[in-house]
Amino acid sequence: MRKVFIYSSLLLGGLMASQALPALGPGVYEPLTHVIRLLTMVGLAFIMIHVGQEFDLDKSNLRQYGWDYVVAATAATFPWIFVTLYFVFVLAPPEFWGQFDYWKEALLQGRFAAPTSAGVLFSMLAAAGLGATWVFHKARILAIFDDLDTILLMVPLTVLLVGFRWQLAGVIALIALLLWAGWKYLHRWRIPYSWPWVLGYSVLLALVSELIYLGTGYMDPDAAVHFEVLLPAFVLGCMIANPEHGLHEQDGLEGEQPGLDARNEQRVATLISGCFMVLVGLSMPALGGAGAAREAEQSVSAAAGGSPGWGLIALHVLAVTLLSNLGKMFPALCYRREASLRERFALAVGLFPRGEVGAGVLVVSLGYGISGTATTVALLSLALNLLLTGLFILVVRRLLAAPRSEATPASTPEPTQAPRPPRGQVPRPTRHIPASEGGR
Repeated sequence: MRKVFIYSSLLLGGLMASQALPALGPGVYEPLTHVIRLLTMVGLAFIMIHVGQEFDLDKSNLRQYGWDYVVAATAATFPWIFVTLYFVFVLAPPEFWGQFDYWKEALLQGRFAAPTSAGVLFSMLAAAGLGATWVFHKARILAIFDDLDTILLMVPLTVLLVGFRWQLAGVIALIALLLWAGWKYLHRWRIPYSWPWVLGYSVLLALVSELIYLGTGYMDPDAAVHFEVLLPAFVLGCMIANPEHGLHEQDGLEGEQPGLDARNEQRVATLISGCFMVLVGLSMPALGGAGAAREAEQSVSAAAGGSPGWGLIALHVLAVTLLSNLGKMFPALCYRREASLRERFALAVGLFPRGEVGAGVLVVSLGYGISGTATTVALLSLALNLLLTGLFILVVRRLLAAPRSEATPASTPEPTQAPRPPRGQVPRPTRHIPASEGGR
């Protein structure tokens, strides 16, 4: 568990540093945030390429993956609905409850609570030595699916705010193309997959994602496309042929790859995961920075935000955090034939961590001029979830450390033993045992 505490400390350090960065001044702070965002995308792409390499898809059992997507979609939708309703009916005055403009903003702000941080989750579970468990395998699928669901839903939410743009149609077409390529060429693309190559692929994907954002923003500043690197990196990992599985499952590589030093691969993966934790913390928008600057704008959210005291804001943060994590508990009611109650509960808790995708949603909200108390509460709630990530992983590990009699799934019953004969009676030999051995 040492890695879990180290990663948690790195998250906390990055988060604290993110709040001090604005003191550098706008001439340094703004370019630095772009560099941090780009490096965060590189780290996320590196992690997700490895996740895609380990992802096995049973094409003969697509019905199971359809159900997994339903579970993931509900695990992403419930937190979103709960938080949105809280923003509207608790944070906003009653006169704003019927205003469609405020609902649109609240729907976008509340979406931060939906996606699980796939990169943070996989790194933490692997660091805790849980890579070979059912929880890790299932969480890997659900986290990817609920992030995909968030990315897809951002398109209609953007249309709702700024109207339809042709760039959004291009995003939908690109997502469909990536999904088709991942399905068609699953583990069939023979390209190098050692860590220098994977890092190069990650840099290239991050640059392409940034160019899409800058290019679409140049053509139409009101409809700049934030195309997350998570999906293309995962699809690329799925397409790479003959990868060495087990990087996360055994918290390291099993054996040596041909021509590669397995320990070196392990060290690099650990180092990049640690840097990614710092960058996720640094990616948090500074409280009182861009949001406070937009507070003076005459928008619906600014008018509704008000200026409650920090004590009341802290209560709102706790309430939103509880609601967002409560919405993630739905998977505990599913998979009854696959896992015990403890394992299903551990799976739900494992989906609690939020990170780069949720922060990206809030950055998009700030980019559209959405501010106010709801934005401040959302930022602090996301920060609180980051701080609690280590605790969530500890809870998962404690749940999975249950006695075997409690953790054995119903689908794998223990073998029954033959009844013992009465005392003094020699058991009769079975048919497959020679008679000469029966009396021994």
